[in-house]
Amino acid sequence: MIRDAALKLPVREALPALRAALEGPGAAVLCAPPGTGKTTLVPLALAGLVDGEGDGRGPVRRVVVAEPRRIAARAAARRMAWLLGEKVGGSVGYTVRGERVVGPRARVEVVTTGVLLQRLQRDQELAGVDAVVIDECHERHLDADTVAAFLIDVREALRPELKLVAASATTDAEGWARVLGGAPVVEAAGTAHPVEVVWAPPARPVRPPHGMRVDPALLTHVAATVRRALRERDGDVLCFLPGVGEIGRVAGQLGDLGGVEVLQVHGRAPAAVQDAVLAGGERRRVVLATSVAESSLTVPGVRVVVDSGLAREPRVDHARGLSSLTTVRASQAAGRQRAGRAGREAPGAVYRCWAEAEDGRLSRFPSPEIKVADLTAFALQAACWGDPGAGGLALLDAPPAGAMAAARDVLTAIGAVDGATGRVTDRGVRLSRAGVHPRLARALLDAAPRVGARRAAEAVALLSEEPPREYGDDLASALRAARRGADAYAARWRSEVRRLTSAAGATPSATAPPTGAATSTGAAPSTTHTSTDRATPSATPTSAATTASARDISHPLAGHPEPGAPSADAPERGGAGDTGGVGQERVSSSPVPTRDPDPTGPHTNAVEGSRGQKAASPAPTRNPEPAEARADATQSGSASDRDGRERDSGDLGPLADGQGPRDDLVVGLVAALAFPERVARRQRDGTYLMVGGTRAEVGNGSGIAGAAWVAVAVADRGVGAGHARVRLGAVVDEGVARAAAASLLAEGDEVAWVDGGLVARHVERLGAVELVVRPLRDPDRVLVREGLLEGLRREGLGLLRWDRDASALRDRLRFLRRHLGEPWPDVSDEVLLERADAWLEPELGRARRRADLGRIDAGQALTRLLPWATGEAARLDALAPERVEVPSGSRIRVDYADPERPVLAVKLQEMFGLQDTPRVAGVPLLVHLLSPAGRPAAVTADLASFWRDGYRSVRAELRGRYPKHPWPEDPATAAPTRYTKARQDRRGAGA
Repeated sequence: MIRDAALKLPVREALPALRAALEGPGAAVLCAPPGTGKTTLVPLALAGLVDGEGDGRGPVRRVVVAEPRRIAARAAARRMAWLLGEKVGGSVGYTVRGERVVGPRARVEVVTTGVLLQRLQRDQELAGVDAVVIDECHERHLDADTVAAFLIDVREALRPELKLVAASATTDAEGWARVLGGAPVVEAAGTAHPVEVVWAPPARPVRPPHGMRVDPALLTHVAATVRRALRERDGDVLCFLPGVGEIGRVAGQLGDLGGVEVLQVHGRAPAAVQDAVLAGGERRRVVLATSVAESSLTVPGVRVVVDSGLAREPRVDHARGLSSLTTVRASQAAGRQRAGRAGREAPGAVYRCWAEAEDGRLSRFPSPEIKVADLTAFALQAACWGDPGAGGLALLDAPPAGAMAAARDVLTAIGAVDGATGRVTDRGVRLSRAGVHPRLARALLDAAPRVGARRAAEAVALLSEEPPREYGDDLASALRAARRGADAYAARWRSEVRRLTSAAGATPSATAPPTGAATSTGAAPSTTHTSTDRATPSATPTSAATTASARDISHPLAGHPEPGAPSADAPERGGAGDTGGVGQERVSSSPVPTRDPDPTGPHTNAVEGSRGQKAASPAPTRNPEPAEARADATQSGSASDRDGRERDSGDLGPLADGQGPRDDLVVGLVAALAFPERVARRQRDGTYLMVGGTRAEVGNGSGIAGAAWVAVAVADRGVGAGHARVRLGAVVDEGVARAAAASLLAEGDEVAWVDGGLVARHVERLGAVELVVRPLRDPDRVLVREGLLEGLRREGLGLLRWDRDASALRDRLRFLRRHLGEPWPDVSDEVLLERADAWLEPELGRARRRADLGRIDAGQALTRLLPWATGEAARLDALAPERVEVPSGSRIRVDYADPERPVLAVKLQEMFGLQDTPRVAGVPLLVHLLSPAGRPAAVTADLASFWRDGYRSVRAELRGRYPKHPWPEDPATAAPTRYTKARQDRRGAGA
C-alpha cells in the first residue's frame, strides 16, 4: 500500500496525460518542477504500483529509471521503496557501478545512465523492460544523450512497444520532443512550495572564473552569505559550490557555527556519508554540495539554498592534447534546479550570489557534453552499436567533426576500430566491456598478461580515480597507500580492483599482491594487431588478455584529447574531484571529465559488436558488494629499487620477494600504455619533455624527481604558467617508453633550422624526445633545401638579398595583383614560400647554408614569376612604371609600398600647369606635394581640386619662407619648373 504522501504529490495530476501519451505515440517529454514527484511517483505509477482511480496504471509493469548520478539513483530507489512501505530490493531496486540491490519481485529498477548504456550494448531489446524513464535529461550528460539515441533506435527497429519518457524540471522540451519523433509534452503544474529569490551579489567586483580558478573573494562572500542565511531564515542551508576544493575552503571559512553542523556532499564522500546527509539530523545543518545535490534527490530539512552561481564543465584543449575541467557560470536551468531544493518540503528561499541584472545574460542550459568533452568513449560506444560515425543516431546535438576525428584516431591507434571502415574490432568490443575509458581498458588488457590481472587492475583502478593528494605524486607510493588505506578512496579503489580483475579475465583474490602471478620480463606489448570488420560477442576478456595486443600501442596525439580530468564529483564519474589549489587547470589520468559521474556500468555488463546481437539478460538478483580484505602493504618498490631507472630495455626487472614485478614497474607500464604520448624524458634543465611535445616539471621533494624517464598520469597547468606540473606519475625505463610509444619511434637524417642556421644530424627520436643524436657530415640536398625553406618561413624572406630595385619590383607586382589580378603573380610571403620551385631555383638547390641565401638576388628571382607566356610581362613598365614624367620634365620614382594607392612625392612647382592627377594602371596616384626643401606641404589625389581650393593657403604659408621660388596666383596655368625664379629667368634669357 502506497503512503498518502505520494498521493499528494503535484505530478499526480499529470499522470492521466502521461498515460495517454504513452498509450498513443509511446514516448513523452515530462516537464515537472522540482519537488512535484516526477522522480518517485511517476515510475511507481508506470509500474502499476499506485493505488486509486485515474492513477496512470496500465499494461506497463517493469520500469527502468536512468539517473545521472549514483547518489541520485540510490536516493530515488530508497524514496520509492519508502513510499511503498518496503525496503530496497523488493518492488524497487537499484544498480550502480559496483553495487546491485535488485530482488526477484522488482518492478522498478533505478540505474545510472552508464549502467543502462552498457546494458543496451549487451541486450538491445531490453528484454522484460516495458518502459524507460530518463530523468534529469536537461543536464545533457553524454551518457544520457547516448542512451536516449540508442533507445530511439531500439523503438524504431526492434521494439516499437517500448515506452520512453524524457523527464526534467527545466529541459529543452521542444528539442527533446523533436528528437523523440514529435512526442507530446506533458507538464505538471505547480511546485511543492514557493521559493523566495534573494539577490546577494558581492559588494565589490570579483574576478571571473578562469580554468579551475575561483576568486577567493567570491568564496569569502559565499561563506558570509551562508552566515547571513542562518541569521535571517529557519531550517537547514544547502550551499552549491563548483568543486570539492571550494567546498573545503568555504567550510574552513565558516569555522565554528555553534550548534550548526557543517556537512560536505560530493562524489568523493563515502556512500554512508552521502546517505546520512539524505537521512536528515537532529541539529541544524549547513550542507556544502557540488552538483550532485542539484537534482533527483531531497536533502531533508533544507529551507534555504545559497547558490555560488558556478559550475564545472569539461573542455578539450586540442592544441595541447589535454582535457580538463573549467569553472563556468551556472546556467539558468541549473539555477532553477538548485533553487527548487529549498521548496521541496516547505516554503523556502534561495540566496543567489550574483546581481539580478546578470541573470538574464546567463546561458539557458548547460553546455551539452557532446559539444565540449572528449568523445573517445562515445565513439567506441557508437562503433559497438553499429554506427561508427554516429550519423544515424537521434542526438539533440551532433558531435563535432573534429572531436570525432580525434576520437577515431585514438581508437584506431589502440586497435579498437578498423582504420579504414571505422567499424569496431574484436579488441574494441573487449575494451568496451572493461567499463573504463578505452585508454585505460587498453592498458588493463595489454598489461595483464605481463604483470598479472590483479596487478594490472590495481594500477588501472588507481588511474580511473585520481588518489588524494596525501597519497603523494608517485604512483607506486600511491598504490601502496591505497592497499593499506582505510579511507573512502581506498574502499572504492579495492572495489574497483575486484571489478577490473574480473574484466581482465582473472578471478580476484582476497590478498594483494598475488603470489605466483603471471608475469613477463619482456618489453611492453608488441605493436601488431589483426582487426576484423565487426565485433565478435563471444570473445571473452580472457582471450583479450592472451591474444594480440593493439596494432599500435601509441599514436601521435599532439592536439588530441586525453581521457579526462578531475570533475567536481570525481568518484561519481570515476574521476578525481577538485582537490587542487586556486588557479589551476587540471589534466588527469581518469576517464573523460564529464558532469556524468557514472560513465560505466557494472562489470557484469558486456558490449555487443553490432545491432541485433544480444545476450540473454540475467535474472534480477540481490548482489551487494562483499567486503574485501585489506591488501598487503609490503613496500616492494622502495627507494632502493630505483636502481633500475636507467635500464634501456623493456625488461620489467627483478622480482621483489617472489611477489611479482615491483610496484613502480607495474604502475609505470600501465601508465605508459594508457598515455603513451605523455611518456617523458628528463631534460638538462630538470624539466621533463613528453613525447607528445608538452614540457612539464615536478615539484620539490617529488617521489619521481630525478628519474630519467617518467609516465605522466596527472598534470595541471597554472594560470599563466609556461610548463605543466606533474601531479601524479610513475618511473619507467627507456625500454617501456619505446614500447608504449612505439608508433612515435623514428630514426633518420634531419636537417633543421636551429638558432638562425642549418643543423644536420642523424636522430633517433620518440615523438618530440630525441634519444640518440650524432652530426651528419654530408646531408641529402633535398633535406638541406627543406631546412633552408624552414629558415625562410621562420625568419622571413629577408634572408635573401633585397636591394632597392628588388623591393621596388615586388611592390609593383603586389600593386598589379591587387588591381588587375591574373596573370600578375601573388608575391605575398606565404605564396612565395609555397612557390619556391618557381622562382628560387636553381639557386636554392645549390645553397648549403644561411650565407648562401644572402647571395640569392631576390629581384632577379622575381622576374621568373612574370607572365612571360601570355606576353603581359612586356607591359610591366607601362602598367606600373618605376618612374613617371611630371610637367617639369623630371622623372620621379613612384612608391608602390601601399598597393591600394601608390605615392608620387614631387616638388609642388614641378606640377604647375597639370590639371589631371597622374595615373598608373588606371589608379590615380596619391600626390605628395613637397616644399622647395623637399618637406611635405600637401597631399592630394585630386590635383585640379587642390589648385582650386587648397593651393592658396599653402602659397600663403610658404611664399615668405621660400621667396626665391615662384608662387604664382594661378598654378593651373603657370609654367612648371625645377628652379628658383632667378635661375629660371637666366635660362629663359639664354634661350
